[in-house]
Amino acid sequence: MIESYRRWYSHNLGFELDMLVFGDRGRPVILFPTSYGRYYQNKDFGLIDAISWFINEGLIKVYCPDSIDTLSWYNKNAHPAERARNHIWYDKMLNEELVPWATLETGVGKAVMAGCSFGGYHAANFSFKHPEKVSHLFSMSGAFDIRMFTDGFYNDDIFYNNPVDFLPGDNQHDLWNLNIILGTSEYDICLQSNQILSQILINKNINHWLDVRPNAVHDWPIWKEMFPHYLSTL
Repeated sequence: MIESYRRWYSHNLGFELDMLVFGDRGRPVILFPTSYGRYYQNKDFGLIDAISWFINEGLIKVYCPDSIDTLSWYNKNAHPAERARNHIWYDKMLNEELVPWATLETGVGKAVMAGCSFGGYHAANFSFKHPEKVSHLFSMSGAFDIRMFTDGFYNDDIFYNNPVDFLPGDNQHDLWNLNIILGTSEYDICLQSNQILSQILINKNINHWLDVRPNAVHDWPIWKEMFPHYLSTL
């Protein structure tokens, strides 16, 4: 498998970011880590190996960027307003730097957004905010209500980065062009979160698949089953 390490200075974040890239051609897939996860987490926990066939066949090129969760939603040393602002800079980095980079070098006009657990939040939040840049959303055991990280504080920055809040009133045309899979499982701690988001999508007549796997929990083994299945739908 072709693997490369990249490090670049993000003008939006004001510091350097690390990323692993797998493959040399195919649809660009932006794959986020879980809570606190680093850019190598999806490799270390076997998720990249689980999708190696798609990479080796040149069907996808996978970009695994670092998160800044410790500076944003998980930063208990910062006021919730600052946590939200830091996440907005991360979103701008994705929108203005990483996604254009990935689509340009693959020659594919839209990216696939994917992630497990809190990575599912990142994938969903970006997809719903910028649907014109996304073809597919694959969330595995995602959590979508960011208010659990804001200590009761609420403002517009939180609203517009909280899919369960902004999505009901979001009428961007490209939302109805997204191919959406919400993966969860019978004993997933995020099962209800996925059911709530699915109902919002149903209310908006946005086609999607709520995939509830039996006899599984919120952990890597089920995600390594889900992700190859979802990629096979591309």
